[in-house]
Amino acid sequence: MQDTGVLLSPGKTAAVTSNGGTWLLVVSLFASLLTWLFLWYLETTASLITIWMRSETFAYGFVVLPICLYLIWTRRNELKTLEPSPQLSGLVLVAMLGFGWLLGDVGHARVVQQYALVAMVPALVLTVLGWRFAWAMAFPLAFLFLAVPVGEALIPPLMNFTADFTVGALQLSGIPVYREGTFFTIPSGNWSVVEGCSGLRYLMSSVMGGCLFAYLSYTSILRRLAFIGASMIVPVFANGLRAYMIVMIAHLSDMRLALGIDHLIYGWVFFGIVMLLLFWVGSLWHEPESRAQTGVRPAPSTAYALPLPRIVLTCLLAVFTAGIWPVYAAYLDSRSHSVVSTEAPQLGEGRGWVLESKPFTTWQPEYHGADATVFRTYRKQDRIVGVWLFYYASQRPAAELVTTTNVMVRQKHPVWENVGESRHLIRIGADTLDGRTTRLRSPNQRLLVLDWYSIGGRRLTDPYFAKLVFAGRKLLGKPDDGVAVILAAPYEDRPEVAEHTLIEFIQDLLPSIEASIRDAWRA
Repeated sequence: MQDTGVLLSPGKTAAVTSNGGTWLLVVSLFASLLTWLFLWYLETTASLITIWMRSETFAYGFVVLPICLYLIWTRRNELKTLEPSPQLSGLVLVAMLGFGWLLGDVGHARVVQQYALVAMVPALVLTVLGWRFAWAMAFPLAFLFLAVPVGEALIPPLMNFTADFTVGALQLSGIPVYREGTFFTIPSGNWSVVEGCSGLRYLMSSVMGGCLFAYLSYTSILRRLAFIGASMIVPVFANGLRAYMIVMIAHLSDMRLALGIDHLIYGWVFFGIVMLLLFWVGSLWHEPESRAQTGVRPAPSTAYALPLPRIVLTCLLAVFTAGIWPVYAAYLDSRSHSVVSTEAPQLGEGRGWVLESKPFTTWQPEYHGADATVFRTYRKQDRIVGVWLFYYASQRPAAELVTTTNVMVRQKHPVWENVGESRHLIRIGADTLDGRTTRLRSPNQRLLVLDWYSIGGRRLTDPYFAKLVFAGRKLLGKPDDGVAVILAAPYEDRPEVAEHTLIEFIQDLLPSIEASIRDAWRA
């Protein structure tokens, strides 16, 4: 009897043979689902592409998706042996990720939205095709997360580590060093560790290459994790060594070499050598059968029933489950109607502090898009304090209280430099204030700056928690307004002097200032 290729079984009324044409239909259906997903979340998709285009650090994002597709393509024969098994329970995961995207939207946390969108891809694979497909494509799906441009929060600690490493190596080399934050001086000249010297670009490139190398070279999970760990650690120390070598080359050449463009060339050449050495060492433990040992056992036969109607139904349910969140976000935006108050808080005097009309500094915090701004100068005998208030009536694009563009001083400012940040806890009677202190310097002045956010009557310092508070308030229908409170005091040699001035000012006048803010702006 001739085999027709059709498999019939009791209780399955819509079974279709898993031949090439039907598989092409399933692949096209799933590709259409993913295309719809990225178009439906177009703003988030565009934010990813925009960052890839404008940032040299994250430009590798353009190759992440092609690499994922290629890795899946190399396993196409194995995937054809797996029987699709739609999992309606996966819709719960899709809904959770959609809600996470919504939190990112209302809290204006773009990276949360980007991660949620990317995570929906493996969630949809699980939902539409089943666990076996999700496991078979586990690495390509996980690799997709590298497309999210994240890591800028690592820049300050990486800058500090590079400065620590470089200064320590110079001292071991017998060169005297005077250091202030990430700025240091040696007999031949002045140096500073800026954002471009943090090594984040090297780190992200190394992690991406390390993950791919570990997957292609090893079968053992421990070996893969060990190599990925090495790809994270090695570039951090290599960047410190790179910075030390550049300073030494410039120092020994009387500041003629390792400056300007050759500074960058030396850095990338050295990084390339380090990565080649890392991959060479990793290749010594290469497992040649790693590509064949995938951890997924093929089905005993390719003649199985393909539940096409169920797959179509699951795709439709997935569209609904993933599609409701941008609609609900638009609804929340439509009912948000904060009224901008033009009335400035009446900051009063007291306890020896009097207002002065003449500013004591040319420095200004770089906060953008505020609906109202207040600046006052206070003096008490020989002590002086500046107060800046930036009010945001609602959080919206180009007018957000918590964003990376709102800083005390931008990188490569022509006059001012940020020489260090820390956290500070100040007692105000029975209350406490947890603020962030920043030391600034210019050729003519040094400042100690203390700042925090005031949101719904709460003082917050952590930007991530502040974003979460904004998201919660908007979901509950509460106003999402807030204020940046910034205090600054000058000092000459010892920042402790300015610290004592700020503490005294806070203990004397902060309660009345906060009362004035609540009366005028409700924040």
